[in-house]
Amino acid sequence: MAQVLEFKLPDLGEGLTEAEIVRWLVEVGDVVAVDQPVVEVETAKAMVEVPCPYGGVVTARFGEEGAELPVGAPLLTVAVGSVEPATEGGTPGEASGGATETESSGNVLVGYGTGAPAARRRRIRPAPVSSTPLSTPSSPGPGGGKAPALGAGDPQGPVAVISPLVRKLARQHGLDLRQIAGTGRDGLILRTDVESAIRSVDGERVAGAASVPRSEPDASAERIALRGVRGAVAEKLSRSRREIPDATCWVDADATELMAARAAMNAGGAAAGAKVSVLALLARICTAALARFPELNSTVDADAREIVRLPGVHLGFAAQTERGLVVPVVREAHTRNVESIGAEIARLTEAARDGRLTPAQLTGGTFTLNNYGVFGVDGSTPIINHPEAAMLGVGRIVPKPWVHEGELAVRQVVQLSLTFDHRVCDGGTAGGFLRYVADCVEQPVLLLRTL
Repeated sequence: MAQVLEFKLPDLGEGLTEAEIVRWLVEVGDVVAVDQPVVEVETAKAMVEVPCPYGGVVTARFGEEGAELPVGAPLLTVAVGSVEPATEGGTPGEASGGATETESSGNVLVGYGTGAPAARRRRIRPAPVSSTPLSTPSSPGPGGGKAPALGAGDPQGPVAVISPLVRKLARQHGLDLRQIAGTGRDGLILRTDVESAIRSVDGERVAGAASVPRSEPDASAERIALRGVRGAVAEKLSRSRREIPDATCWVDADATELMAARAAMNAGGAAAGAKVSVLALLARICTAALARFPELNSTVDADAREIVRLPGVHLGFAAQTERGLVVPVVREAHTRNVESIGAEIARLTEAARDGRLTPAQLTGGTFTLNNYGVFGVDGSTPIINHPEAAMLGVGRIVPKPWVHEGELAVRQVVQLSLTFDHRVCDGGTAGGFLRYVADCVEQPVLLLRTL
């Protein structure tokens, strides 16, 4: 009598939780073989053909093309042949005159064990991984004798692994598959075998750590409460690290022309007493770059699973005060010129130092500029100011050897770094933004094209 088995959407790796059905490769009533691809799905990473671990007749499909299914949801059902108990001196099915055992594969996908008959589903816990080959279980050969399992005990022999995900799991944890005993059919190494080996190794590490005496906290140690500005900063930075998958790219730029342009602007405006700061010039460069790369002037609505691109640039800038780090916001920065941005930065900086900033002046930013060069450092990997999508970091501007117009010269060099939310864009966009900023630093005349 046929047995109906349910095949669920497996874990396709990389932490993915759902997949969209692109195309069914089988119809109800089709006969499928073990490990035959039955459906093509699209994940957040790639298009994948999903093989079925059972052989038999497809009796039902779940989900139309275009539907999104979570991992673990039923995908299809397969009617397989009946299972007969084993008889003495024979293999399952021989006593019934040709009845076949249930066909199924090994652990070809993450999250799936073998679907073999109960008599053959016994799991043998592999011995702990060591520098010597592990003992291997034996499986019945064609003639009833013992055949050694592949993949363990023979450092030069083939490794019996079907699933590339099992190989990847072993590689990530530094395990040699040739040292792992496979418990699947014919010595096949399953995911459960690798996970058992990982647990054995981790257990040895924990036992080793437990034997090391741990020192108690010094009772005389100073304790500082995370309250006020420090506490708010700590919470915001922690939330950023928890929620935002950030990445950082950086580039060195020749800022000699930028410094010359600043000197010329200040010489022309000396009578009025208005001085243009480097931060104001960099802020103006940022607004020009965001006009070209609006992906970075956005936020992520995680609940709605949407990227929200914001219409205006409210530029935050990091300011260190006696009360801690604060980020005042220059409203509508995209509508301001260098002088206007500089005046607003000066006004907000003074208010920050005096402790007069209001909550409205510290919230609502869409992009942050962080000039850590004032601390005498060249580079950093800034933490994004949640819920923004990016932050530009600027190191100190110092004389360095630089190839200029084909010759070695001493130039004013600065390191620029961009930390960005990888959900809103890929490296190409982030790199394009940073390269444009660096080009404007090296050739400030480029800003004239955006005025």
